[in-house]
Amino acid sequence: MSERKVLNKYYPPDFDPTKIPKLRLPKERQYVVRLMAPFNMRCRTCGEYIYKGKKFNARKETVQNESYLGLPIFRFYIKCPRCLAGITFKTDPQNTDYAMEHGATRNFQAQKLLEEEEKRMQKEREEEELNNPMKVLENRTKDSKLEMEVLENLQELKELNQRQANVDFEAMLQQHKEVEEKQRRKEQEEDEQEMKAMLEQAQSRRLLVDSDSDEEPAKRCPNPTTQTKPMDIPQEDPQRRRLRMESWECSVGKLSTGAQLAGLVARRKEKAHSALEKGMGTRGITASTSSLPAPPAATSLLGLLGAYSDSD
Repeated sequence: MSERKVLNKYYPPDFDPTKIPKLRLPKERQYVVRLMAPFNMRCRTCGEYIYKGKKFNARKETVQNESYLGLPIFRFYIKCPRCLAGITFKTDPQNTDYAMEHGATRNFQAQKLLEEEEKRMQKEREEEELNNPMKVLENRTKDSKLEMEVLENLQELKELNQRQANVDFEAMLQQHKEVEEKQRRKEQEEDEQEMKAMLEQAQSRRLLVDSDSDEEPAKRCPNPTTQTKPMDIPQEDPQRRRLRMESWECSVGKLSTGAQLAGLVARRKEKAHSALEKGMGTRGITASTSSLPAPPAATSLLGLLGAYSDSD
């Protein structure tokens, strides 16, 4: 199976590379490349800040008559994203960096300047020590004194920190206990206040209930335990039942009080009289429980009395 992207080219046996015509392109030709800003800069025309890493479509060219150890130096042309002013910078292979040329100023260059200054001073010192052995001795004594001063200052700072950072653990624990005790007391006081408020509310309610009961004794609430349930069998109140029996007896009457029935009854024997009274009592009870009408019961009783008197 053949490759999708062919990397190797076929060269015929009679191929001669000298026969290929050379293109005569200008040496100062430019290429369009895609790059990112190598450092933070600010446009001199409008003051726009261009941060490191911002992408541009730049034009690239080779700088003529400039090189570093045979390495070519390239120049890049970009435009400000706000005012479209031209900005140029080029490579700096000597310092492995980029150098600003025109159109903007480089920001945050203090560290770079400091490093350059340190390198310059170190180079000058090496040149002096190379030709003057006494200068080497002086520099060594200066370095040793400076090192001793730095160590002494560091030791003083450590001692000062130890004195100031002396921590008393017992005091810390005592303070923590005091804070906990205050918090506990505060919670207890809050609980006591809440209990007092609840008791006052209960007492006020009880006083209101007592005052209502004294003013309206007849309007007391019924006991919920005596209330009948929907599924219970209805039972008649015994007091109401006794009142009904008394009213029934009053409606029937008694033989001893009636003047017209007294002459019809012959009192010969006490046993019969006692039996008659027992029958009257049982008849009145059955009539009251069965809720029979009054007139038929009275007539039946008179008939029984008449039959009893005839038999005697």
